[in-house]
Amino acid sequence: MFNKGNMANMLKQAREVQKRIEEVQTELEDLYIEAESGGGMVKVVANGKQEILELTIDPEAMQEEKELLEDLIISAVNKVLVKSQEESQNRLNAVAGNMLGGLKIPGM
Repeated sequence: MFNKGNMANMLKQAREVQKRIEEVQTELEDLYIEAESGGGMVKVVANGKQEILELTIDPEAMQEEKELLEDLIISAVNKVLVKSQEESQNRLNAVAGNMLGGLKIPGM
């Protein structure tokens, strides 16, 4: 038989989880994650929402061939985006627990 008390409790928990997820998403905007390539010749900083915030290229890297520099930039950007996505997913999973069932939500 349907129990209204259990349903009300489940809805309350769902609202609490939703509120906490919104808080985590706000925290992710302020999260700084760094990655580098070429032994530090290229450094990239992103936030937890996979937005690139900084790109630093060592002046020595500018002396390299164009193709090598492009590869270093791409490598650093890809590394920072992977780190950002993993950190975001970990934080959201910690809040939602099994409710998301390991669901990977793009952009979070």
